[in-house]
Amino acid sequence: MISITTALDWNWDTTWDVLPTLLSTFLKVTLLVTVLSTLIAALLGLVIAMTLRLAPKPIAVTVKWIANFIRMTPIVVQLLFAYYAFLSLDGITIGILIFGIHYSTYMSEVYRAGIDAVPQGQWEATTALSMSTRRTWTAVIIPQALRATIPALGNYAVSMFKDTPFLLVIGVVEMVNAGLIFGGNTYRYIEPLTLVGIIFLLASYPTSLLIGRLEKRLAFNT
Repeated sequence: MISITTALDWNWDTTWDVLPTLLSTFLKVTLLVTVLSTLIAALLGLVIAMTLRLAPKPIAVTVKWIANFIRMTPIVVQLLFAYYAFLSLDGITIGILIFGIHYSTYMSEVYRAGIDAVPQGQWEATTALSMSTRRTWTAVIIPQALRATIPALGNYAVSMFKDTPFLLVIGVVEMVNAGLIFGGNTYRYIEPLTLVGIIFLLASYPTSLLIGRLEKRLAFNT
């Protein structure tokens, strides 16, 4: 009972000792992986969605099968496979690529729904104006599709941020791993893990509120 009570006592000295490490890891690893992976996922997801729409059927079917396979495979398995298959790459690079590729398959579905939501009249108008395929997509279809999909894409970015602790399976010292290492060295786990949860909350909750406001504004301006 004494050991349990001691373990649950909050120690402010421990808090101030671990906080700089957690904040540094958040900026250098967690946030870096999230931002770069989101960029990859957003761009690759759009490429996948457009390929499924424009490419010849054999190519579209192949891309769809690959996307489904990636989407239905646990991201932990993908991280471990890439880690052992590409030994020349460091863990952070692997994390950025795997998170980006994995979430691009989800974002491609968001883009697809946004493209399908573009009114048929818009497609007919581009045909009546003899617009080229490139002009049709860049000037008419993609801007309208993005208008409807940005909130959903933002939600996937937040989900990706909360999935970064999976990087510990390939030895990347992100926030959770840094907290566990500190706890193993000091036998104090409550402070570092609580701070990790607070940092995740402080970073993700305002973003979720911003996405919600953006969704309402876009719906109001539609």
